[in-house]
Amino acid sequence: MTALSPDREPVSIPLIPFSDKDRPSSDIINTCVHCGLCLATCPTYRETGLEMSSPRGRIYLMKAVDEGRIGLESEVFQQQMSECLNCRACEAVCPSGVQYGAILEASRAQLEQARASGAIGPAQGAGATPPPGTLPPRPLWQRALRGAVFGALFKDMGLFRAFSGSMKLYQRSGAQWIARKSGLLKLIGMADMEQMLPALSPHFVVPQGQIYPAEGPRRYSVAVLTGCIMSTAFADVHAATIRVLQKNGCEVILPPGQSCCGALHTHGGDLDGGRELARQNIAAFEGLGVDAIVINAAGCGSTLKEYGHLLHDDPEWHTRAVAFSQKVKDVHEFLAGIELNRAALGRLDLQVTYQEPCHLAHAQRITVQPRTLLRAIPGLELREMQESALCCGSAGVYNVTQPEMAARLGARKVNNALATGAHVIATANPGCALQLAGELRRRGEAVQVRYIVELLDESYRRGAPAP
Repeated sequence: MTALSPDREPVSIPLIPFSDKDRPSSDIINTCVHCGLCLATCPTYRETGLEMSSPRGRIYLMKAVDEGRIGLESEVFQQQMSECLNCRACEAVCPSGVQYGAILEASRAQLEQARASGAIGPAQGAGATPPPGTLPPRPLWQRALRGAVFGALFKDMGLFRAFSGSMKLYQRSGAQWIARKSGLLKLIGMADMEQMLPALSPHFVVPQGQIYPAEGPRRYSVAVLTGCIMSTAFADVHAATIRVLQKNGCEVILPPGQSCCGALHTHGGDLDGGRELARQNIAAFEGLGVDAIVINAAGCGSTLKEYGHLLHDDPEWHTRAVAFSQKVKDVHEFLAGIELNRAALGRLDLQVTYQEPCHLAHAQRITVQPRTLLRAIPGLELREMQESALCCGSAGVYNVTQPEMAARLGARKVNNALATGAHVIATANPGCALQLAGELRRRGEAVQVRYIVELLDESYRRGAPAP
């Protein structure tokens, strides 16, 4: 790369290369044959029509950095690594089997490492130039926010529940109503972000070794990951999941010591933070002797199944991670794989359309099982929507970092859902549920967003008792 010096003479500016730590695999990058079959599945390409906004275009950029033709300082590279939803729809259709998620997450980690290395200490002063080979650090407020979210809240479930409790008080005390009606949130620029705050459940799920016995003869013993958002904003979904599992002959265990799954960390470029949480969960679930570790959130399940890859360079934990991941089952995958208790299901006269979470359909390749369970409910009519597997735009914190694209994709998904005339949009991931509910609320639509396990639970509660 060249630039002009003050005397107009060209000078060479060294490119910032990938570092050795968490370097994107050259082998995976070079697996891509640039056939273009991924283009039609990519949400951002569908919206923009731009080659660089496609998986193929982004792999071109990764390859250019890998080969030293551009560096991490490339604004296009940085923008495209951020714009990608990491929905992994491209992986599901790739004839070459490119593990796109792995190289995207590694590329994001490279950027975060370069930004962290470029942080200026107090001795240098705020206006100092970042060291050579580094990127300018994120603004102070972003660093503070990432530190609070990734470094504190999601690493300490006690702290996370305390924070969630304060948000529940904010919602239920009337303070939220006042903040919204007074215009204070708009004044401080927090109105859009505050709208994304989920309604906190009345009671949180705190895993303390609880054991819920099977209804009828015990056929299986399973453990459930309670997670972070699921245990506070979607605690009712956990309760429904436990009851459905009990109805199907499962003893359900909530082991203590478990943590957030680490999905937000790994997707956001903090691979070390994700590894720390992975080790906590592996230790918490080891030695239980259960038949499966059941997950009811698509993004969490995808991350848990990839702990082996996340810890592949850790000789102490890699084998343990692989053994852990082999036990992990999405709740729909588990229920569809056993003899489902259909006799106890009661009638639900509902028209339902199914929105496929990306990390269930594409990362875990679970598409048939959720539909099988919905069709098992007497009276329920499943109405397929167009583009059911196209990302809704939630993608972890994507609707915070890329609000415009997230809004476009959210509107597109809700348009397709409403076109079916269904009363309920069924899903299986907290981010999707919040994104869809927010868009429906903006439109004043009365259509509900519900988890599949909630519909199963309601059906069982209307049906006959287990033998």
